Amino acid sequence: MSISRRELLKLAAGSATVLSLSSLSFGQGTTPLRIGIVGTHGKGESNRKAAAQFGTIAAICDVDHTRLAQAAADHPEAERFLDFRAMITDRSLNLDAVVVSTPDHTHAAAAALAQARGLHVYCEKPLTRAIGEARRLAQLARTNRCVTQMGNQGAAADNFRRAVNFVRDGGLGEIREVHCWTDRAKGWWPQGGPASPPKRHPESLEWRLWLGPAPYRPFADGYHPFAWRGRRDFGTGALGDMGCHLMNLLWHSVDLRSPRTITAETGTFDVDSFPTDAQVQFDYADFGLTWYESGRRPTPPAGLEIGGNGGLIVGSRDTLYFDDAYGAEPRLLSGNPIPDISFTKSPGHMKEWFDGMQGGDRPYSDIVHAGAPLTELLLLGNLAILTGKPTHLNGQIGRADLRGYEDLVNPARTPGWEI
Repeated sequence: MSISRRELLKLAAGSATVLSLSSLSFGQGTTPLRIGIVGTHGKGESNRKAAAQFGTIAAICDVDHTRLAQAAADHPEAERFLDFRAMITDRSLNLDAVVVSTPDHTHAAAAALAQARGLHVYCEKPLTRAIGEARRLAQLARTNRCVTQMGNQGAAADNFRRAVNFVRDGGLGEIREVHCWTDRAKGWWPQGGPASPPKRHPESLEWRLWLGPAPYRPFADGYHPFAWRGRRDFGTGALGDMGCHLMNLLWHSVDLRSPRTITAETGTFDVDSFPTDAQVQFDYADFGLTWYESGRRPTPPAGLEIGGNGGLIVGSRDTLYFDDAYGAEPRLLSGNPIPDISFTKSPGHMKEWFDGMQGGDRPYSDIVHAGAPLTELLLLGNLAILTGKPTHLNGQIGRADLRGYEDLVNPARTPGWEI
């Protein structure tokens, strides 16, 4: 199943009318919201099960016949699709919203098409694979007033939000340096070398639909279902994968919107891959933020033993530290408790999105204010990694002048998969 480019353009042109009609019912809360699921397994499984608690799963889509059938057993009344373009544009479904849980390279295609229809969008992290895609999704969310949420679920934790407000209110004093690290990709997926030799794709897999906007290549071991993360056409490497979790607390508590220069040191890598390891320096007017991956680590403060994932915000009064992937268990190195200051408690990351669709507060990780700009910051780090050159920015995240990097900022897309 597919949709032509002409049909997509017609759809985008009619999006304002669709929004004005459909959004009349979103705030009434009289009937369950009708949700379309794009990607049914892995994170897609937990997301669809979470969404099913608050709305009706009206349609499910997966490019793998076996996985689609397994998901259908959980949602026997849902319509089934192999191509999310067909699902999102099927007006007979009367969808209100879409949950996107696919590999990074198809996030933008699904989310943009949904927003063009005036549908609300929950999209897994990282929001997109390319900077231009992130900016486009933010623009669509603003224009069509879509309620959105990016899937970095740690943002719903009480301790996360309490720590954010504490740092934002000056609890650490003057910020001097920031560090963040992950154990990815080593031991999780391969990076640094060429792809595995081509082989026939599984019979259950619609390979060209899995590729979507990416350039055609034969199937190989590691692409489906997981190790695509290290491949530049499909994933965003360790920084894109884990940064939306690990740097989320930093993003909300420290002003990271205006890095002056971004530089990177890397291990070896093939043209198809992200490097074996990397360290990225984001320089700001008053402090520096350093990202470490694949075994690289900062020098820890005296007496602190750091683990596989974590972060440090070093201030003039105290240092905040967390050693979990979500930043959900932060603490102060002084040993003092984080004060019990006021913060907005979350009903749950998925529930925030449903509440927002029914007239509630804006979700914490919405695309415009958090999902797109945080993703862009991480992808700017990847720009420095992949080019081997310092990235000098002129302006803030979302508006920085990136001429000269067009092939990475707005990469070519397969016809029929345009945004």
